[in-house]
Amino acid sequence: MKKLTYSILAILISINICYSQSEEKKQRIKDDEIKTIFGRNRSNGGYGAFSITYSEIDHKDAIQFGGRGAWIIDHSLAIGFGGTGFLNDYHYDTILDQNANLAGGYGGLYIEPILAPRFPFHISFPILLGVGGITYTSNNYTGDYRDNYIEDTDVFLIAEPGVELEFNILKYFRIALGAYYRYTSNISLEYISTGQPFVGEDVLHGLSMGITFKFGKF
Repeated sequence: MKKLTYSILAILISINICYSQSEEKKQRIKDDEIKTIFGRNRSNGGYGAFSITYSEIDHKDAIQFGGRGAWIIDHSLAIGFGGTGFLNDYHYDTILDQNANLAGGYGGLYIEPILAPRFPFHISFPILLGVGGITYTSNNYTGDYRDNYIEDTDVFLIAEPGVELEFNILKYFRIALGAYYRYTSNISLEYISTGQPFVGEDVLHGLSMGITFKFGKF
């Protein structure tokens, strides 16, 4: 009986030693692996978001609506695409003798480094690089009808860096308060009737501030 007991103990000890050696070998292999951006050792996620921001365009109040979708690498870097539409207040144009406003949109690539993403609130630095279009539209009221006329349009390149203070509200929901600054290539708009320019080349340059709602796996 003692021999049988000793034999069983010896077998169990041998199995335990072999298992420990195997685990140590696996750990050494894992430690020696090259850490890659897209490797299995990183956690990936993604999110979709929409935003509402306030700005001034051509010295008039403007509202912007945006959306973006991004892939998150290891909780700390988001890469994706997004777009924003804008509209400034209607105002009386003395040359046209009617109300008019600027409107348009832009979109492109989003790159967003995220600092300390596991903290309840943290900072990110999104930047959008893309292209957009702008139009100047006049409005003529005739009785119960409103006729819209496009005076001129132009396209532009844009870079819009920003900073966001992000709050982890729920596991799959975050809110970000942000400030952004638009830089664009030169913009040229002219009146159809006179051919004269009426806004500056940097009409879209400016600060915007707003709120973004993010939904996804962070």
